[in-house]
Amino acid sequence: MPTLQEILDAGLLPDNGTGRPLFPGGVGVILHDGQLAELAVAGDAVRYADASGRILPEADRVAMSADTVFDIASLTKLFTATVLLRLVADGGLDLDRPIGETFPEWRGGDRSTVTLRHLLTHTSGLPAHARLWTVPAAERRTALLSMSLEARPGSIFTYSCLGYITAGWLAETATGTTLPELLARFVTGPLGLAETAYGPAPAERCAATEYEPYVERGMVRGSVHDENSWCLGGQVGNAGLFSTPADLGRFAEFLRADGALDGVRVLPADVAATMHTDQLPPDVDPGYRAGFGPRIGDRSFMGSLAEGGAIGHTGFTGTSIVVDRSRGVSVVLCANRVHPSRDWSLLGEVRCAVADRAAELAE
Repeated sequence: MPTLQEILDAGLLPDNGTGRPLFPGGVGVILHDGQLAELAVAGDAVRYADASGRILPEADRVAMSADTVFDIASLTKLFTATVLLRLVADGGLDLDRPIGETFPEWRGGDRSTVTLRHLLTHTSGLPAHARLWTVPAAERRTALLSMSLEARPGSIFTYSCLGYITAGWLAETATGTTLPELLARFVTGPLGLAETAYGPAPAERCAATEYEPYVERGMVRGSVHDENSWCLGGQVGNAGLFSTPADLGRFAEFLRADGALDGVRVLPADVAATMHTDQLPPDVDPGYRAGFGPRIGDRSFMGSLAEGGAIGHTGFTGTSIVVDRSRGVSVVLCANRVHPSRDWSLLGEVRCAVADRAAELAE
């Protein structure tokens, strides 16, 4: 079995089919029983000038480092879910109360039955995606809150960034506090995640993401990559957080330890358990199961760890977390795979190889 360093180094080699590497650079972290088992750093945080793949002069490239800051994309959803579950535990929100009691746009027909439970499990019936950046800025929030459902709530699983944006707004409306403030109060502050916050982030420390001229942006670095999050201000529930591999490793350990870390409890144990136990209706089957936030046993990125009911999530930019509580393993992969273009690569095989390496180290 190749080492973690060998796996990342292989990702830098030109693919025979495309002539391009899978990613410009990456950082991998494997923890076993809370201790660092393996760390690997490879490639560049900034390599390309534009979407054509024109490589920057060596003097302008930035090498990847263990403390590079990454746009973690949809890993943000795990943090959002944690905030919402804390509000549930504190009595400020109810998983099964219709969100129409908070948002008038959600009253009437099937929409009146949608709950926070539906939003957190991607069973609300909302579409997967919408091009909100094409809507006038003043109308974007209303456009999302008024969006038609594609299915009866609870009947199907549709992975929806729109649902997590709505969930984040629900937290803000219920508390009168911004999502960044809630995150700092309930999650990043107590867990000591000093490098995890909504952007913009210091560009000089960040891995570059994508070249986005279609939304009048160049090479994105330090600003959120996700277009919907960006057009809504970059501080919403689906994407927008920046973090380091070390911070993500601590967050993964929080997930592994049932809601507490280093003696600090963020979630009651019974509430934390809902993140790693199946919350989907029995007749809804997307090919894996899901807790509130994490997926459970998803072989597409968990490799052999999926067999033991591992939990985790991926981020579109190239990030992922996998936690196998039975083996005592936490795995973090941060790679800027969308730099310079999202069409250049997928990371499923690399993510699985890293997970398999973690399984081997835990034997």
